[in-house]
Amino acid sequence: MARVIFLTQVLPYPLDSGAKIRAYYVLRQLVQQHQVTLVSFTRADDRAEHLAHLIDLCHAVHTVPMRRSRLLNARALLIGAVTRQPIIIVRDQLSEMFALLDRLIVEQAIDIVHADQTSMAQYALYVQSQTAKIKTRHPVRLLLDAHNALYRIPERLAAHERNPFKRFFLHNEARALKRYEANLWQQFDHVVCVAEQDRWALQNQQLTGLNFTIIPICVDPEVQPLVSRVSRPCAITHIGTMFWPPNAEGVLWFAREVFPHVLTRIPEATFVIVGKNPPEEIRALTAKNHKIKVIGYAPHLEPYLAETAAFVVPLRAGGGMRVKITDAWCWGVPIVSTSIGAEGIDLQHGTHALIADTPEALTAATVRLLQDPGLGAELSASGRRWVEERYNWRQVYGKWNDVYSRLCT
Repeated sequence: MARVIFLTQVLPYPLDSGAKIRAYYVLRQLVQQHQVTLVSFTRADDRAEHLAHLIDLCHAVHTVPMRRSRLLNARALLIGAVTRQPIIIVRDQLSEMFALLDRLIVEQAIDIVHADQTSMAQYALYVQSQTAKIKTRHPVRLLLDAHNALYRIPERLAAHERNPFKRFFLHNEARALKRYEANLWQQFDHVVCVAEQDRWALQNQQLTGLNFTIIPICVDPEVQPLVSRVSRPCAITHIGTMFWPPNAEGVLWFAREVFPHVLTRIPEATFVIVGKNPPEEIRALTAKNHKIKVIGYAPHLEPYLAETAAFVVPLRAGGGMRVKITDAWCWGVPIVSTSIGAEGIDLQHGTHALIADTPEALTAATVRLLQDPGLGAELSASGRRWVEERYNWRQVYGKWNDVYSRLCT
């Protein structure tokens, strides 16, 4: 049994985002064999019952409130410009987290530090360096669950950004992240990512001698019953955290370049956007087109899923894999996605989802599902079978035991 510090950038409960789902089911796997102490940032909307659930699951839970402000963002921009560090990494350097880790290093023995997402890697390295100063302590092993090669996200966003200043910023951030990750990942004893394309991204950076494992993000189909849909649904639905730039960019693109063409074919169609903290540009879509409904955060998704004829994943940027697709398979709703939206997921076009990348192809695929409920039912059924077979954490996450066995030897 290893004594593990598990570092997360978001409190991994409730399961309302891909990052939370990843961390939560990894925790569920690890606590079966190891003593896991969760150390996590929290946000204002994290509730006492969410924390209580994790306390019941883990050996111990310690949290630090995440501080965000314009002043702190400006500080991160300045430091990043001077040091050439990625802004999103500097932004998450909080003295309160370092202080908490200092206390835990003194209070308890640590065998493995498990950093969930690249932003928490700096804290894992800190624990290792501080523990090394205590002569009576054995070396701490480091594991990074990077999820994906992070630099590819701003790199892809820049390709579709029209504002030259934003495009310049995104290019700079991509270059900074690429340097940072190339150096960072080689400092860890083991790195885990969720999809094969991240291995390719690493190879492009010519990293050598890296202990690397691919473990996809998995869900729990056993606790998610199929959604009962109405007989003739006509909603096109997107569900995802709207403050995540790739989601927001993709939704805006679909609303502007695809949905108007769908309406010319299916006038009764609606585009429903569900997700936390939509930016003003997305909220403004409703005023321009009353057929677009911006819901914001919804604790209960069933009413929107019941009306869904096509679950759209119109992403043109991203990394790793999109959990919204495995969620949609669990719910039993038919999916239309771009290739990038479905990236990292093993699926067959026409069997598990419809894949389309141009506005014309996305329009045709969406209209097809709105007009053909039988096709939607076939995609839903095959998707549900596929997620049960390929993306069930109870069947796949035994791979984490293998990773930890190597770290513990």
